[in-house]
Amino acid sequence: MRLLVTGGAGFIGTNFCRYWLAQHPEAKLIVLDKLSYAANISNLLGLEQYSNFVFVKGDITDQALVTKLLTQYQINTIVHFAAESHVDNSIAAPKNFIQTNIVGTYTLLEAAKYCWAQCDHTCRFIHVSTDEVYGSLAVGDPSFSENSAYAPNSPYSASKASSDHLVRAYHQTYGFPAVITNCSNNFGPFQHAEKLIPTVILNALNGKQIPIYGDGSNIRDWLYVEDHCKAIELIIEKGVVGEKYNIGGDTQVNNLVLAQKICACIDALVASTDEYQDRYPNCPASFGHSTQELITFVADRLGHDFRYDINCAKLKALGWCHTTQFETALAGTVKWFLDHIKSVETVRGVCERDYSGGW
Repeated sequence: MRLLVTGGAGFIGTNFCRYWLAQHPEAKLIVLDKLSYAANISNLLGLEQYSNFVFVKGDITDQALVTKLLTQYQINTIVHFAAESHVDNSIAAPKNFIQTNIVGTYTLLEAAKYCWAQCDHTCRFIHVSTDEVYGSLAVGDPSFSENSAYAPNSPYSASKASSDHLVRAYHQTYGFPAVITNCSNNFGPFQHAEKLIPTVILNALNGKQIPIYGDGSNIRDWLYVEDHCKAIELIIEKGVVGEKYNIGGDTQVNNLVLAQKICACIDALVASTDEYQDRYPNCPASFGHSTQELITFVADRLGHDFRYDINCAKLKALGWCHTTQFETALAGTVKWFLDHIKSVETVRGVCERDYSGGW
């Protein structure tokens, strides 16, 4: 198996590459990433030990480059993570989302369609998307299924919905070997600091206000990133071409409760560890207070979806199941950030990476 992973230096892509090479050390894995602000080349450190791992800095909208990689490495599986994904950024500047999420996906499809038409082996295009394409649920509404209508409410989710439709159309029109996945909110190691869970952790450790939109009642379904990686692995191996699979965490938590849970984890770890108290002198837990006192409500996000809840029965029927409990995974994620805060904060707020080499 010879994989091209787009966005492999981002959060989910990084975790997938690390998981995949650990499970399939002989498989060829090529990472293509333009190293935008949300990616970090240091996330992939250590993977260069694999002779079958290659990193290429480049843009998925560069069709000549994509075609070259597909041909040079005889790629038979594309796992497409690359995307602009932060809703707040899409509200402020939608153009980048249109370019990367829609034009970029189109470029990949065109390059793969051209290259794979000339080969005689089985190929797969795994398009990784989001549950946000389905819109928002009210309390009591049934969870999203693969048959739920699309109703995106932000420029981000609209751009992902558009890319989903392109991928589906290429399968329906050309018989293109695509599978679409729609996942719920991921969390775990290597997540960018702009996202909710890292923001809560980093602000709490630095004694800064923890901003919660509105009254904190918005509900998300949380999926541990390694469980997501295992789902993608199964879909590569057993997923049916032309189908779509929801990947959910079976854990619905509102934002306020989530922030409180994170603060409780931080309080327990910092209060019981002298090293953390020395490292984080501005954290309230370092001097006997709770970090929950930092929680602050701010003006709600424009077009803020109220609730996500995803039904992943179809994927479970394929043989997937969760291997990590939410509380355990959350505590482990908090500890990872406590132990890696320097590397996380190095890229916090940085808008561009200058990297011209390759592995």
